[in-house]
Amino acid sequence: MMYVIIWSMGLALMVSIMLMMLCTMISKTSKKDREKMSPFECGFDPKSSARSPFSIQFFLIAVLFLIFDIEIAIMLPIILTLKLSMTKMWIMTISLFVFILVMGLYHEWKNGVLEWAK
Repeated sequence: MMYVIIWSMGLALMVSIMLMMLCTMISKTSKKDREKMSPFECGFDPKSSARSPFSIQFFLIAVLFLIFDIEIAIMLPIILTLKLSMTKMWIMTISLFVFILVMGLYHEWKNGVLEWAK
């Protein structure tokens, strides 16, 4: 029984190593073909640093999108609970949830997160 486990582990290891070696042989790129490896973007110097300044506004808009996307994903299953719960309590829960969302959006708007040009 122990030999079967050791044999299968060895076989799995050998297959993994063979696949890694095969992938490295297939993916070798030619050192001679430097022109094809250079970036094809107009106006960018490929020798400079990849850490260019990034506008925080793009990041904030992306975070806002993710927040509202997740909130919509949370609201969709709530619709299915309508027939299982009391209507008045369901409406109060949904209203409170939407009110919190709108107040968060208002807070972000007042803090200037949504202002693109300053």
